[in-house]
Amino acid sequence: MENEKKDLSKNAWNKYDEKEVQSIFEFCEGYKNFMSKCKTERECVKEVLRLAKAEGYEDIEEIIKNNKQLKPGDKVFANNKGKAVALFIVGSESIEKGLKILGAHIDSPRLDLKQNPLYEDSELALLDTHYYGGIKKYQWVTLPLALHGVVAKKDGTVIDICIGEDDNDPVVGVSDLLIHLAGDQMGKKADKVVEGEDLNVLVGSMPLKGSKKDAVKGNILKLLKEKYDFEEEDFLSAEIEIVPAGKARDYGLDRSMVMAYGHDDRVCSYTSLMAMFEIKEPDKTCCCLLVDKEEVGSIGATGMHSRFFENIVAEIIDRIEGYSDLKLRRCLTNSKMLSSDVSAAFDPNYPSVMEKKNSAFFGKGMVFNKYTGARGKSGSNDASAEYMAELRNIMEKHNVSIQTAELGKVDAGGGGTIAYILAQYNMEVIDCGVALHNMHAPWEVASKVDIFETVNGYKAFLIEA
Repeated sequence: MENEKKDLSKNAWNKYDEKEVQSIFEFCEGYKNFMSKCKTERECVKEVLRLAKAEGYEDIEEIIKNNKQLKPGDKVFANNKGKAVALFIVGSESIEKGLKILGAHIDSPRLDLKQNPLYEDSELALLDTHYYGGIKKYQWVTLPLALHGVVAKKDGTVIDICIGEDDNDPVVGVSDLLIHLAGDQMGKKADKVVEGEDLNVLVGSMPLKGSKKDAVKGNILKLLKEKYDFEEEDFLSAEIEIVPAGKARDYGLDRSMVMAYGHDDRVCSYTSLMAMFEIKEPDKTCCCLLVDKEEVGSIGATGMHSRFFENIVAEIIDRIEGYSDLKLRRCLTNSKMLSSDVSAAFDPNYPSVMEKKNSAFFGKGMVFNKYTGARGKSGSNDASAEYMAELRNIMEKHNVSIQTAELGKVDAGGGGTIAYILAQYNMEVIDCGVALHNMHAPWEVASKVDIFETVNGYKAFLIEA
């Protein structure tokens, strides 16, 4: 099958026999497990590091501490504050010739607890939230929700929180107005049906016996103290995310799709990671970069706008052949990157916002977005024709099914990724990844064969680019 020519309009499922289809399903079982386990950026980093260490990756901090030099084939990781991570495999060629980078993000839209979240109203205990990223707020009501995150105490202790995922755990949720009384609500615009300040999570209704004031809230605090040993004031230094409760599931009667929370962009993070693990002796140094904060503009110390990536590449150069600013600049300029992020799959329920000739479809493989942006390509990285041609050649050589797409009609909307940030180093960058239904909804849907084509495409890039 390696050199077989393919018609890009064909459904990718058709090129696989029954045994190969089973392999696709088996690969997606690993992906589903990852998605069920990793619902926050911290959980993603923890699992990525566990897997990376099993593959022989070493902590760059230990390499630096022990003044150890890096040689071709060495594998290292850099952990950025537990919320972002970069993995490197040292290549045989000079690092000045550039890196081959797979870059994705591990944050997803959700509800975050405010700093003073817990309160009581009408003998109900609730948690106040601030939504994170672009969401349709009305989608987050009447769902079973879970709490994931950490509480950092003044003594330096950090407590992991996960409530709502075990079968024996309770779940929480945001209530909605009953249809019988929703006349005014139903007349509102969709962005006003549920207001941001109304996304309050109901967590309790039982009063603490013997307590006269805020007894229900008191009971919740008692339970949290007993289980996690933290006080109400510790919410001030907590990062707790409210996410959909439940596991990733097969979707469709034919089990050809996966429904999960956080496909955007953990589907590209996982496939990038798995492709990276397949690379053993690269010519150029390879990098898998998984970052935080993309959904809110890639800001902060763990977002792509931080100097983390640039700094860690400088450290890698120093450990390989000695650092100089010129080497770093040459390395970044000569690098090539796939900005691994999701795209929108054509949905026959909503055809009016898509332009079919330039849309992605389930089953047609890995998606390349030459540009994203909003209207007039604003905010996008527009990849060069030459780079696109090079990638087409690579994917054809490795029999990877690909498709190209835009994110909806020209004036219908648009979106952005981390691509433009890396392009500022003058490297070649293009967006590519997996097409989704329900993007940014609590439960998103992806095609299993597209996930499989994408990991193969990322691997082909790391081998050939």
